[in-house]
Amino acid sequence: MLQSKSFVRKTKQGKVLKVVREHYLRDDIYCGASICNVCDSSAARLSSSASPILVVDTNVVLHQIDLLENPAIDNVVVLSVVLDEVKNKNLSVYNRIRALCSNNARKFFVFSNEHHKDTYVKAMTGESPNDRNDRAIRVATSWYQRHLGGSTRVLLITNDRENKRKATEEGISAETVESYVKSLGQPSLLDLVVQPNSGDVDMVEVEELRPSKRKVIYIEHKPMSEITAGLHRGIYHQGKLRVNRYNPFEAYVGSESIGDEILIHGRGNMNRAFDGDVVAVELLPEDQWQEGKSRSIVDDEDDEDEDVRLVPGSADDAPRNTNVENGAVGAANPVTGRPSGRVVGIIKRNWHSYCGSLEPMPMPAADGGIAHALFVSKDRRIPKIRIQTRQLGNLLDKRIIVAVDSWDCLSRYPSGHYVVLIENDINSRPFSSQVLACLPPLPWTLSADDLANPNRQDLRQVRVFSVDPPGCKDIDDALHCTPLPNGNFEVGVHIADVTNFVYPGTPLDDEASQRGTSVYLVERRIDMLPKPLTEDICSLRSDVERLAFSVIWEMTPDADIISTRYTKSVIKSCAALSYVEAQARMDDSRLMDPLTTDLRNMNTLAKIMRLRRIERGALTLASAEVKFQIDTETHDPLDIGMYQIREANQMVEEFMLAANVSVAEKILKHFPMCSLLRRHPSPTKEMLEPLLRTTAAIGLDLDTASSKALADSLDRAVGNDPYFNKLIRILATRCMTQAVYFCSGDLSPPEFHHYGLAAPLYTHFTSPIRRYADVIVHRLLAAALGIDKLPPIFQDRPQLTGIADNLNYRHRNAQMAGRASVELHTVIYFRKRPTDTEARIVKIRSNGFIVFVPKYGIEGPVYLIPRGEKGGDWLVDEEHQRVTKADAGISYSILQAVKIHMEVVERQPNRPKLELTLI
Repeated sequence: MLQSKSFVRKTKQGKVLKVVREHYLRDDIYCGASICNVCDSSAARLSSSASPILVVDTNVVLHQIDLLENPAIDNVVVLSVVLDEVKNKNLSVYNRIRALCSNNARKFFVFSNEHHKDTYVKAMTGESPNDRNDRAIRVATSWYQRHLGGSTRVLLITNDRENKRKATEEGISAETVESYVKSLGQPSLLDLVVQPNSGDVDMVEVEELRPSKRKVIYIEHKPMSEITAGLHRGIYHQGKLRVNRYNPFEAYVGSESIGDEILIHGRGNMNRAFDGDVVAVELLPEDQWQEGKSRSIVDDEDDEDEDVRLVPGSADDAPRNTNVENGAVGAANPVTGRPSGRVVGIIKRNWHSYCGSLEPMPMPAADGGIAHALFVSKDRRIPKIRIQTRQLGNLLDKRIIVAVDSWDCLSRYPSGHYVVLIENDINSRPFSSQVLACLPPLPWTLSADDLANPNRQDLRQVRVFSVDPPGCKDIDDALHCTPLPNGNFEVGVHIADVTNFVYPGTPLDDEASQRGTSVYLVERRIDMLPKPLTEDICSLRSDVERLAFSVIWEMTPDADIISTRYTKSVIKSCAALSYVEAQARMDDSRLMDPLTTDLRNMNTLAKIMRLRRIERGALTLASAEVKFQIDTETHDPLDIGMYQIREANQMVEEFMLAANVSVAEKILKHFPMCSLLRRHPSPTKEMLEPLLRTTAAIGLDLDTASSKALADSLDRAVGNDPYFNKLIRILATRCMTQAVYFCSGDLSPPEFHHYGLAAPLYTHFTSPIRRYADVIVHRLLAAALGIDKLPPIFQDRPQLTGIADNLNYRHRNAQMAGRASVELHTVIYFRKRPTDTEARIVKIRSNGFIVFVPKYGIEGPVYLIPRGEKGGDWLVDEEHQRVTKADAGISYSILQAVKIHMEVVERQPNRPKLELTLI
C-alpha cells in the first residue's frame, strides 16, 4: 500500500520547494509476541509470561533509560516513531535504547508502526508533530490490545498527563512509570525513576529542607528563541563553561565574540550550569567586573559556606565579594578588571553520570521509607545533587553513581537519581551468554580457509616480535624490521585482526560498542571484549599462529618511507618481550643475535622518526604517571613511584603513531565523509595563560604561537633542578585540550589537525583488543582494500557521530576510573605510612599552594591558613608568582622545593583523603 507524504522546505538560496515522498505501508509486519497466533513467532522477542507487554512513549525512553536498562524491566515494545524522536533529541540515549533492542538477552522489540497499514496515522490539520506522535503511540498500543485479543495485558507507559487521559478515554490501559514500578514489588527500582516534570502525571512538589521557606533562588533560563536573538544582537555571548578545579564557585567561559574569557563568580551567576555546559552569558556592568581568577584554594568542606545570589529584585541581590565565592582575600568591593558575567541560558547540557558518595540530609524519612540525601561527587567541580532513596543505609558508606534529572530555579541543588553501585559509569558486569556465544570454540587454531584466503598474506616466516609492559596478556601489536638487499628496511606493524571474530550487529559487537574501551586499574583490567579473545584468540603471543592486520613500509636507513602496503596476514611471533627485556637486549653490546639486531635497527629508525616529528612541531609532554607494586595475595600496594619511560617504550610508540597516520590517510582517501578520525584541537589563549604566567614569573619565555614554537621553548626550559623541565612539561600538559574521536563528514579538513602530534591526519588502528574505535577503523580499512563490504552503519552519519560521542565519553570515564584507582591505592598505601618528603610548588594561592611530589607522582593542596579560618596576612604577588607573609619575612614562590608531611586523615565518615602539610 502506497501513501504520499508532502512537505515544503527552504533551500540555502531561499527558494521554497514542495517535496513529495512515497510512504509504503505493509500488512506483514509482525508484532514480536511469542503468544501471537497470527504472526510468525520464529523471531519473537516478547515473552508469553504473565508480565504485561509495555509500550513506552518517547519521554519515558529519553528520561528513564537507566530504569529501562535494568533487567527487571522487560517485554517492552519500542515503536519506530519513538525511536525516530529519540534519535533527533538525544543520540546518546538513542544508542543505548538501540543496544537494548539488539541485545538477545533482553526482551525489547522494535515495531515499525509507521509502516504498518493498521497503525500508521496522518497528521490532522492544526495538530502539532508532538500531538501527532502521541496519537500514533496510542493507536499502536490499541492495535496491540486488539491484535493479541486479550491473551496478555498491553500497557502504555507514559508520564504525560494529557496522553494518559486520552488513552484512558480511548479504552487503553495506561500507567505512569512510578506506578508501574511500584507494582513490581522491588522498592530498590524506584531509586532509578526520574522525578516527573511539572507537565507530567502525579507531579509532586519536592520540597527543600524547610518547605515553607522555598523561594526563587536562581533566575529563570531564557528560552532558546530569546538566546538566539540575543547572540545575534551581541547582547549574549556563547561558550563552554569551565569550572575552576580548585574553587568550584568560580568558572570561566571562553568567548570568541569578545575575544576573552568571561569570569563567572559564584553559583548564583553560574545559574545551574554544570562544568562543560555550552551556555549563553550576559556581561555584568563594568563596576561589577572582578580583577581576575580566584587566588585561594577552597577546601572540600567549604561548600556550605557558599551562598547563591537570589534573583534580581530580591533583598539579597546586592553584589557580594565573599572570600569563598570570589576567592579574593580582604577585598571589600569589586574592582574593574576582566569581563565578568552571569549565565542566562543553557544551550547544550553536559550532564552525565557522576561518581561519589552520599551524606544524609537532616530531615526525617518520608512515607514508604524514602530518605532524602545529598550526593557529593568526587569531582569537586560538580555541585551536590539531591536524591531520594529507599536504600540509604546500604549506600551511605559506598561509592555510587548518580545521574542528574533536573535543576529547578527554586532549588539550591540539582535533583538526580541513584543509578548503580559502580564507579565512573564503567560496565564491569560479566559478559552475557549471548555475547559469549559469539566466540569461536576453544582451543582456537588457524584453519585451512584462513591460509587459503587470497586477501591474507602468510607472514609466518617473518621474524615478528612484540614489546609490551611486563605481564601483558592482551597483546594487540607486534613488529618486524628486516634488512632488504638494496640497503633499505622492510618494517611492519602487525595488529590483532579482531574484526575477523567480531562481526557488525552481533551481541558481541553491540557490547563492545557500548563499553567502548578496556579500563586499566591498578590491580585489574575491565575488558571491552571477553578474555578468550583478549588473552588467547586475538592476543599476538609468542610461538603461536595468529591472524593480523598489517601495515608494511619500505624505509630507507634515514627512515624515509618509499612505499606502504596494507594486508590481512598470518603471523607467528618469535618473542613477547617486556620493555625492560627489549631495552636490556639493545643495551647489551655482547648480544648480536638477529632479534636484537632487529630491535637496534628499529630503534635507530624510531629515533630519526621521533626527531623528524619533533622538528615538525610535535610536543613531548609529561604526566604524573604512578606505578604500584601490588601484593599478589592482599592486592594492597607494597610500593609506589613514578612510571619510568625507556627508549624501548618510545620505539614502539613511534611505529604505532606511524601506522595510525598511514591508516588515517588510506581510509580518508576512500571514505571522505564517514571515516572515524582523532583530532586534538589547539589550546586557546585562555588555556595557556596559567602556564605563561608561571613561566614568566621565573624568567622563562615560552613561545606558544604554534606547537613547534612551544616544543622548542620547552626544550630550552632547563635549570639546575633535575625535575625542572619535567615540571614545566607537566604544567604544559594541563593546558591542553582533550583529543577526541569524530566523523570526518562532520568537520572541515583544517579541523582534523592533531596539535600534539603536529599531524594533519590521525586515527586509532593499533589497539582493537581494547578500543572500539580501532575496530571501526579496521572495518573501514578492510572496505578500502576491497576485502569486506562497508557495514550499513557507515551510511548513517548521525549514528556515526553518536558512536564517536560515546567513545569519547567512555574514553574519558576510563581515564577517570584509572585515576580514581590510583587515588584509592595511594590512600591505602599511605594510611599506615605517614611520610615526610620533598615537593615542588606548581600553583600559588592566597591561602596556600598546590604541590607536586616527584617521588610519588602525587599532587595536592598545602594550606598556609588553618582550616576554618578566613583571610590571613599572606599576600599574593601574581606577577612573580609568590605568596609572602611580610611581618615574618617568609615567602614561597612557584617551583620552589618544600618539605611536606603526607598523612591519611578521615575528617568525614567513609571519606579518607591524603592530607599534605608543610614542615
